[in-house]
Amino acid sequence: MRFGIVLFTSDRGITPAVCAKAAEDAGFYSFYVPEHTHMPVRRAAAHPRTGTSELPDDRYLRTLDPWVSLATAAAVTSTIRLGTAVALPVESDPITLAKTVASLDHLSGGRVTLGAGFGWNTDELADHGIPARYRYTALREYVEAMRALWTEEVAAYDGRFVSFGGSWAYPKPVQDHVPLLVGAGGTERTFRWVAANADGWITTPYETDIADQVRLLERHWADAGRTGRPYVVALGGRADPERVAHLDDLGVAEVVIGLPDKDQDDVLAFIGKMGTRLR
Repeated sequence: MRFGIVLFTSDRGITPAVCAKAAEDAGFYSFYVPEHTHMPVRRAAAHPRTGTSELPDDRYLRTLDPWVSLATAAAVTSTIRLGTAVALPVESDPITLAKTVASLDHLSGGRVTLGAGFGWNTDELADHGIPARYRYTALREYVEAMRALWTEEVAAYDGRFVSFGGSWAYPKPVQDHVPLLVGAGGTERTFRWVAANADGWITTPYETDIADQVRLLERHWADAGRTGRPYVVALGGRADPERVAHLDDLGVAEVVIGLPDKDQDDVLAFIGKMGTRLR
């Protein structure tokens, strides 16, 4: 079992660089950050936790750019995985985003994991020109186009949301295959998309008993002709020995612990304490 941490980055409290360095020193495998480009004041989309337009945390308004955050973390670390939980690729230009991810992977020595979401905040997506009903299609096209830019000498793509002619794009990622994990509710639709397009699933922080979802994902994985097992990350929740053992039995590969919204000294103390417990 691997263990990671997720920092809900904002313009207050501990910085990503300080946090990632402390996590690496404490023995954690991975460091994740989220993404929201902006938060529309008027929203029809309900937050998954509250069920209304009310937000459970004001950091949604204050989230740092994930790729800048991870770049600062890369500069002060050498082994910890650098991931997003989750990024929203369709809110960026796909050619530019492919360059950003490839550059980070190049400069970090191949440590990037792309955790991507479809986007619960459909009003946020709409401001980026992505209709809610096409967000699954848009993410598939973005991923396919970025993979072409990462792996092909001369890349081209022609889709509904992404289209470009033959192009050179360097640097290429250090990794032969940048892992793509989808963070979304554990539904039939999510798992069909994962089995067809991704390497695994990141749970939402609100899903605690995931035994049925893991079995459903594995069934879709097999039906799609995929070999091995999907990489499952349990995001949030406790990391007590009983829960960790249960998740390990389910085939969960990684448990990611959320950090408290406290000042730097308290967060560093929390990281050190959890690292000691999980060794």
